[in-house]
Amino acid sequence: MPQYKGFKTVPKIHIDDKETLSLVYTPGVGACCKKIQENPEAVMVYTNKINSVAVIAFDYEQALNRAVFLKSVLLIDAYPLVVSPDTDKNDFKFAVENIEINFCAIDLSLIREYASDIDFEVDIPVLKELVSDLKDFFGAISRNVFMLDISKLKGDVSQRSLELHELAGGVIETALCEKKRNKPVAIVSDGTAVLGFGNIGAAASIPVMEGKAALYAELADVDAMSFCTKTQNAKEVIKIVEMFAGSFSGIHLEDIAAPECFEIEDTLSQTLNIPVFHDDQHGTAIIVLAGLLNALHLEGKRLEDVKIVIAGAGAAGTAVAKLLLFAGAKNIIMDDVHGAVFKGREWNDRYLENLACVTNLHNEHGELSDVIKHADVFIGLSKGGLLTEDMVRSMEYKPIVFALANPVPEIMPDEAKHAGAYITSTGRSDFDNQINNALAFPGFFKGLIDGKVTKVTDEAKLECALMIASMVPTDELTPENIIPDPLDRRIPLRIAEVIAEKFGKGSV
Repeated sequence: MPQYKGFKTVPKIHIDDKETLSLVYTPGVGACCKKIQENPEAVMVYTNKINSVAVIAFDYEQALNRAVFLKSVLLIDAYPLVVSPDTDKNDFKFAVENIEINFCAIDLSLIREYASDIDFEVDIPVLKELVSDLKDFFGAISRNVFMLDISKLKGDVSQRSLELHELAGGVIETALCEKKRNKPVAIVSDGTAVLGFGNIGAAASIPVMEGKAALYAELADVDAMSFCTKTQNAKEVIKIVEMFAGSFSGIHLEDIAAPECFEIEDTLSQTLNIPVFHDDQHGTAIIVLAGLLNALHLEGKRLEDVKIVIAGAGAAGTAVAKLLLFAGAKNIIMDDVHGAVFKGREWNDRYLENLACVTNLHNEHGELSDVIKHADVFIGLSKGGLLTEDMVRSMEYKPIVFALANPVPEIMPDEAKHAGAYITSTGRSDFDNQINNALAFPGFFKGLIDGKVTKVTDEAKLECALMIASMVPTDELTPENIIPDPLDRRIPLRIAEVIAEKFGKGSV
């Protein structure tokens, strides 16, 4: 009998084509999120929460061994978490109550003396003493599905995604390994900015986090887990993540609204000795830059010469603007619900005011319809239906339109092309030129982990973008092919290799 020493995350279905990707991730996963928003108990139907147990200990190896036992004997997908024995009990109680949404039960048997007198206010079982039937106590139900034929799923992409998630019980599980592996990446969300839906709550965000974990596993052999928090207070999210940081090899922040996301990322980057990466910001920025460099190459234009309008000045828009500036862009105008962002604008918070100091250098005012005139590039990171055909017609000849709102883009590609757009991109897998973060974050994070890189830098993000752009050979660049296939297995491995070599410990 094999001696298992660890576990890995595995998708419940192979993500080997764009159709499957659209069901596991965007745009299909949004339907699962909405179902859980409407009925929070549906999280047990559309995710693997029903078979996920958190094992908490003071020693990671003990928690890992317990997790391996639960999987090998009871087929429970158990996740080892470690905290310091000096942790204040009130803080620990608060943390457990906030992360319970990810699990069907919490196993505290390894620290039962510490936890015995804590009265947790949760809706799931908490094991603090020995019981005769663990499976019955936890109420865990394994819905691992083998040989699921997605061609038999019925309806549109949303309906098929709902059926897939219900049949399989989410899209990830764990598998035992005979060799030790890196600790998992924690995919952290508070549910305040989920896809294009906004603040629908952390429980409703879990299908997205599981989709991300499936992509980590499928594309880069990186283990990851959902680690959402009920609280939406930035300082409390920070405190919870810091408490459990010893359980993870990195922190992947996801679907957290601005400006709180900036505070969370900045603080965790300073306090933790593991990489912290906000995918909505930096993953998006990397892929946008990669696609834009290739699009501009086709047009014979240079990044430093074009006028770029970015609709959406939240986390993604801010990060895209900053990376484009770092890469050499000179003329960027940000637009939000109040119109063009400029210095001294009454609606600016400190983050927007800082951004206004390096963008909109010609001090343009007005609505999107005003500032988009004569723009070469539109990048939408806002909401569906925002961009009209008339606005596209007012742009420079043969404009580039990246309409990246999900699941409904700012303008549909056929409408943009009808209005004269030369190159269009969306965030969806069912259109050409998908700007998909899956091209960046699996390989990028693998490189950070393999290279023992603890800080994410602009230099590393730029290197990643250049690598992705270069993966489309020049003689294959067309208006319909400016970005690699997100399921190209070569890309994450090559990114990981380059990031580890150039930025890892021991690199020159």
